[in-house]
Amino acid sequence: MSEDKLQQPLDTETFNRIRKWYLLALSAIALTVIIAQILIQTNINTQLDDSRIINIAGRQRAFSQKLVKEILLLKEVKKKSEKDLITGEIKTTLSKWTASHKALQFGDKEMDIVVENYSPIKELFKDLNPHHNAMVSAITKILKASNTPNYHTTKEYQENTSILLKKERIFLNIMDTIVNTYDKQSRKELQKLKNKEYLLLAFSLLILFLEMVFIFRPLSIQIRNSISKLMKHKLVSDKNASQIQKLYNEKEKSLQELQELNFVIDNAALFASAREDGSIVFISKKFIALLGCSHEDLKKPLQELLTTDQGQQKYLKEILKSNKKNSIRNEEIKITTTSKTIWLDISIIPMYQSSRQQSVLILCSDITERKKHLMQVEKLTKENYEERILQKKRQASQIVEGQEEERKRIAKDIHDGIGQMLTALRFNIESIDLENQEKAEEKIIYLKELTSDLIKGVRTATFNLTPPELSDHGILPALQKMTTELSRLTGKNILFDNKTETNFRFDSLAETNIYRVTQEAINNAIKYAESNYILLTINYTDNVLSVVIDDDGKGFDPIILKEAPKNNSDGGMGLFFMKERISYINGRLFINSIPGEGTRVTINYKTDK
Repeated sequence: MSEDKLQQPLDTETFNRIRKWYLLALSAIALTVIIAQILIQTNINTQLDDSRIINIAGRQRAFSQKLVKEILLLKEVKKKSEKDLITGEIKTTLSKWTASHKALQFGDKEMDIVVENYSPIKELFKDLNPHHNAMVSAITKILKASNTPNYHTTKEYQENTSILLKKERIFLNIMDTIVNTYDKQSRKELQKLKNKEYLLLAFSLLILFLEMVFIFRPLSIQIRNSISKLMKHKLVSDKNASQIQKLYNEKEKSLQELQELNFVIDNAALFASAREDGSIVFISKKFIALLGCSHEDLKKPLQELLTTDQGQQKYLKEILKSNKKNSIRNEEIKITTTSKTIWLDISIIPMYQSSRQQSVLILCSDITERKKHLMQVEKLTKENYEERILQKKRQASQIVEGQEEERKRIAKDIHDGIGQMLTALRFNIESIDLENQEKAEEKIIYLKELTSDLIKGVRTATFNLTPPELSDHGILPALQKMTTELSRLTGKNILFDNKTETNFRFDSLAETNIYRVTQEAINNAIKYAESNYILLTINYTDNVLSVVIDDDGKGFDPIILKEAPKNNSDGGMGLFFMKERISYINGRLFINSIPGEGTRVTINYKTDK
């Protein structure tokens, strides 16, 4: 065997054989991965179809319950507008219900549902169809007769309602069975995919094992033999390496100096090199242009070239002398040339020549514009801060004035209402003449009425100040009690609609501000709207509390909301304080009004629960 062949790390024939088997093994593994992905993607698509079918089947249960609920609700509605609204919703739900029922059996491209071929499910749908058709027929008959007066008292309505309730229970039971059957079928298909995956995994592991036996083991033997041959030449290489190392050190030193020079050229446009005494070795043309100096000025020390200020010259001279070995110093310095004042970001890098004579490399960046922008930003920040402080003072002044107006209003209510009634009560008591029994009885009857009015006035004043329900039971009972009391005291038709399922509590600050804003909105509707009814609706979904106050009053022009709030005894600060209170708790307030049609006030408050 020749010397060249012995020096080869691997035999050519062996390498070709290993490469062939290695490619075959990788191809087999790639094939198993591709097959596995095809199976997985196919099953995923099937699972997506099954999931959508199960969702639609589950939705059918909800539609059936919704239809029954709306049919029963239709009987309770008296107003034609509400009846038409509910009838429209029933027709829409019925259309979706029947379309989905048909799609589950025969497929629908728009709903992305394929034709159902599984025989057990088809049999279940055959059992379900009569009950579904009976419910559809009953709903259709009820809708046709819904415009007839007193239709809900007829025998036909009672029969159709009975059919609807009876068939709904059967429909729900069969739909549960259908959904469960869909789920079982999906699980079977998933289990089949698992078994196929296990087989592919075993096949891949077998291929890896064969690779280790027939490829990697021979390869490792060949490499070990080659390494043993290479180790024989290591001693010779070490001897040569020691001789090369000296040359390499000199080369490394030259390379380092070259890298430092390349760094200057590539990353800095303003640079200079100076000796320890400050005399200039080299300076870039752009640096000369920035400083505005001539070639005669280059004979001066670097510190004198950079600035005409003697204090700055002394400082730069000390920096250049005190810079230690391998220590890079960064400075932001304001320098004054003969023509202008500029800011420089200076980096001082020590350099060592082969003669061991120390010199420094000066890298600079012109940051004059950045400094100007920073000073401008600081100025604007200060002005903005002062403006916010002034705005806070104005808001605090308006809040104090509003509180004072509220105190005046309470004092006026007590003086004009309760105070006048107390005065009248006193005068009437003093005017009672017991000798004239007939007039005394009339006085006593009048005093009873006056006392009742006085009690009502006291209750109204105390209720407006602090409702006990708010701190004891929370925002929902407090708002319900407020609508009840205001409806009783004012004679207005004030309704309360609670769409939440359970009671909930927030922190006292949030509950108080929501209550006060709602109270202000209802009071505005009572005083100014001239409405027939006021509706307060409460809803709580996705951690968002929504309070809506609707009235059918005269409304107002929305441009009023953009005008500055008034501050007088007649009011006008209500909307301002409503917005301020909601902003305290990071809530949102929306006011929509149309002249002649009414006003809607919406309060949204998001919680962290």
